Amino acid sequence: MRRDHFTVAAESLDPAEADSPTLDIEYDGPEETLTAQLTDDSDQIPASDIDAAFRFQDDHESADAKGVCSLTHRVTGEYLLEFNTDSADILDLVAAAREETDEGNYQIRINRRDGEPIVYELDALLVYDNNGNLLRQHSLIPSGVEL
Repeated sequence: MRRDHFTVAAESLDPAEADSPTLDIEYDGPEETLTAQLTDDSDQIPASDIDAAFRFQDDHESADAKGVCSLTHRVTGEYLLEFNTDSADILDLVAAAREETDEGNYQIRINRRDGEPIVYELDALLVYDNNGNLLRQHSLIPSGVEL
């Protein structure tokens, strides 16, 4: 699955407008590829088995920094998908999730040309600098989780 099959936008960042901040992803690649990546034994992989992360490709203090967001299978460590995005979308999503609830819940919604969107309700998003160091101040880390 290629990164250029994805277009990303952070949406619903105002708590008064929506239930949960959302990272809205448009997918325009082959449907069977996306389905194969996000299913396990023909069932959609549940959100409880998904980890989300973002890694800066540029200096994280740069206003126009870009990076790569990824979803991985928590049990196997397998990359499910990854896509390029502006860091502003991710940092705005983290800020909105923190403002919305103490748990920092947010959604990742993958819109497909054919079929219903795939929606994951998540509460963790680890953000790393371009050297691979965890940026705790920019991450969503649920209480009780030790890294």
